[in-house]
Amino acid sequence: MTCCAPGTEGALDLARTAPPPTQELWLASRTVGEGQRQSDLSVPAVHCGDCITTIERALKAHPAIVSARVNLSARRVSFVWKETVKGEATDPSELVSLVRAVGYDAHLFTSAEQAGDDLLRQLIRAVAVSGFAAVNIMLLSVSVWSGADTATRDLFHWISALIAAPALLYAGRFFFRSAFAALKNRRTNMDVPIALAVTLSYAMSLYETIHHGEHAWFDASVTLLFFLLIGRTLDHMMRDRARSAITSLARLSPRGAMVLTENGQREYLAVEDIQPGQKLEIAAGDRIPVDGRVLDGVSDIDRSIVNGESAPASIGVGDVLQAGVMNLTGPLVIEATATARDSFLSEIIRLMDAAEGGRARYRRIANRAAQVYSPAVHLLALLSFFGWLLVNGDVQHAMLIAVAVLIITCPCALGLAVPVVQVVAAGRLFKSGVMVKDGSAMERLAEIDAVAFDKTGTLTLGQPRLVNGADVSTELMAIAGALASKSRHPLSRALAEAASSFSTGFEEIEERPGAGLKAALGDHVYRLGSFVFACGKQAPEPSLDGRSEVVLSRDFEPLAIFRFEDSLRPHARASITALEAQGLSVSILSGDRVSVADALGRRLGVSDVAAELSPQGKAEALRSQAEAGLKVLMVGDGINDAPALASAHVSMAPATAADVGRQAADFVFMHDGLNAVPFAIETSRQAGRLIRQNFALAIGYNVIAVPIAILGYATPLVAAIAMSTSSIIVVVNALRLSRPVKSDSGNVGTPVTARQPMQLAS
Repeated sequence: MTCCAPGTEGALDLARTAPPPTQELWLASRTVGEGQRQSDLSVPAVHCGDCITTIERALKAHPAIVSARVNLSARRVSFVWKETVKGEATDPSELVSLVRAVGYDAHLFTSAEQAGDDLLRQLIRAVAVSGFAAVNIMLLSVSVWSGADTATRDLFHWISALIAAPALLYAGRFFFRSAFAALKNRRTNMDVPIALAVTLSYAMSLYETIHHGEHAWFDASVTLLFFLLIGRTLDHMMRDRARSAITSLARLSPRGAMVLTENGQREYLAVEDIQPGQKLEIAAGDRIPVDGRVLDGVSDIDRSIVNGESAPASIGVGDVLQAGVMNLTGPLVIEATATARDSFLSEIIRLMDAAEGGRARYRRIANRAAQVYSPAVHLLALLSFFGWLLVNGDVQHAMLIAVAVLIITCPCALGLAVPVVQVVAAGRLFKSGVMVKDGSAMERLAEIDAVAFDKTGTLTLGQPRLVNGADVSTELMAIAGALASKSRHPLSRALAEAASSFSTGFEEIEERPGAGLKAALGDHVYRLGSFVFACGKQAPEPSLDGRSEVVLSRDFEPLAIFRFEDSLRPHARASITALEAQGLSVSILSGDRVSVADALGRRLGVSDVAAELSPQGKAEALRSQAEAGLKVLMVGDGINDAPALASAHVSMAPATAADVGRQAADFVFMHDGLNAVPFAIETSRQAGRLIRQNFALAIGYNVIAVPIAILGYATPLVAAIAMSTSSIIVVVNALRLSRPVKSDSGNVGTPVTARQPMQLAS
């Protein structure tokens, strides 16, 4: 398994073409702020940390670039650029040329790239060719090793040379192109020593064959490529598997929709051409192509892609729909409110791309190590050559040891130590309902020693539930339900849902905002609302259980008191227990009344409760904990939680959070269950452990293998097998993270399908 640099892909034959024209690049970019735009380009040759560093450094050197990030898994570079610099308009094609100048093809995404994986097919064919050649050369080598006479040995060596030559040219083109492109741009990369080792090994073997030498190493050259290509193919497949949920989401968007023009005609448009304000006709069984609002029609929809709920929901005129939602029963006419690139599905994909492209601390360490590794390998091989040349004066033997050093010290395992773990971890979290915005967030989450929760909308669902309905007579429930049905207040809606029937005969029902409802029935006036409104006098002392109360009265005489409590999020108590079992302290930071917050703390077993906090108060509480040496995870959902989310060591928000809260958070969990919190923490800790293990494996391998090669105890063939084995071990170790986990806080480790992403609509 190896990392590569420019030119290694050869996919789709799109490299070495001219940059897209300025107008095309401008239209493909999108506005991200005043005077700034973002462009996303395909860079198929990206495969390693050195690739990332090189491209990002080249872009950031330009004054128009605000930020640049390379996504290793998606082979994509995203950069934000200023429309004008010092009064002059920026030419986006000039920015693309910066990437090409360092040896990487960059182009807009094509339908061919989205339709199939040509690179995987090329890699599989290369593996087959190199494997076939290696097996046949090995069979010929058996006779040579068995003591064949000189003529037979020379014949078998020449046959091996003829088999190896085309196999090396075909299967080795990935590495040769990479090395050539790097050297052409006056730098090295991880494939330079591989290309050099393969070339020298074949050249030495050919020299020995021409001069009737006893040994040749054609089998080492081809076997080295065989193992390297197996590793690269596995790496490619693993990354695609980690992104499979994202790929499935992208496929949920239809290719186009029927647009109703102003003159009443119907015109089919590709989804990329749909603009806000256009009217779209959506037939039953079709998915919504872009975010929109219903103008006409009533239907049932499958909104599981938004909230994970499998039960159909009824919608009508005025309701908001997200891209990817399935229209089930009736035709609809909707008005597009966003373009395809700004719709629900695209935002999810961008968040996932940001998570995979995050420049985390461990990845930065690995990238810096990889940058100095390649020059160090060449220097070590050169010193080995001259050292053995001084010891015994045998040029052939010295060259053989230098080749073995080049092969055995290939930094493939080190280059894979971090990316494979972070890609697997991000994919695992996403499939289990947690979106990561940045790879570094996982590292910070693994470091926490305290968790602070907001109350309403986080520990609870913000959905009041009637708790004493069984204590109220059916007649009074019917009266209260009839009054409550005319209000949109959350407590009224909960009461109306709890009533099995409604009384009739009420004259016009009047609602007084902030107070309650009243209506006449016969000679009596019924009121439903606060104690003061319903009874006309001061309310008694509030109960200490933190429950909300609504009073039903007749002619100011109380008839019934309805008590409500906010519904806890699923698995809330079990999740807090799991967090405490992980050694974390748990606290509640709430803006609600003291009695309500304390009551919730008692229900959940949390003693550290702070109530009646302003947004600044929550942020100050977190700063106080940080000053005390604590690294705190803040979990909140509202606009008032945004300052606290931004100031915490790491933050998390539910999918139902306000837009500001979601944008401020590092993680977003997609489902109602709070078990996402301990699950994300445990996954992040496991990822950190595996990364450290991979570093230890990669470094330990070199500590053992390099002296063996320098001392002359490893032939090129043994070196090839040892190097490939170290890379495979690192990948297998990372894949341990993809195993499902068991948790006491609910069904945490069960993967969700691509039909269950987070809800981004407020």
